[in-house]
Amino acid sequence: MTVTKNLKQRYVEEVIPAMKEKFGYKNIHQVPKMVKIVLNMGVGEASHNSKIAESIEAQLTKIAGQKAVVTKAKKSIASYKLREGMPVGAMATLRGDRMYDFMQKLICVVLPRIRDFRGVSAKSFDGRGNYTLGLKEQALFPEITYEEVDLVKGMNVSVITTAKTDDEARELLRLLGMPFKGSKNN
Repeated sequence: MTVTKNLKQRYVEEVIPAMKEKFGYKNIHQVPKMVKIVLNMGVGEASHNSKIAESIEAQLTKIAGQKAVVTKAKKSIASYKLREGMPVGAMATLRGDRMYDFMQKLICVVLPRIRDFRGVSAKSFDGRGNYTLGLKEQALFPEITYEEVDLVKGMNVSVITTAKTDDEARELLRLLGMPFKGSKNN
């Protein structure tokens, strides 16, 4: 299934009526929607090399389209030679139009670039209607060139929804175009 029109427009025109019909919602405000997308890159090596932390922050900023925040260690852990306040990764939270644009880019550009891609797991829901997807490398995104990748790192993409159950959230993401393994739309 291709996502040709704007994802937000598609949500209003196609997803809301389909969800109301399937789950029997009486009110449009009962229909689950995406609230935010959180991008997170954890880099343990960044605690010892500040240049890595800066490059990861710059790459995540390019991917997200907004400024990423460097995350710092909350506790000191002696066995990892980690002190409280040392950089350990970067994160960005997307809402509104940026969230829909990122989701469309993820579905249409990034996931098809994965080698031997057969769909994302439909089991990565947390029980409260939120979905987390792990990507093995940041170079899948078109904004990142292979020359600027000094350290190949994976990232987590968490999609936070207002769905009460995982089934509602799974149907919402499927209707938005997320290619789940074994579903009809991939």
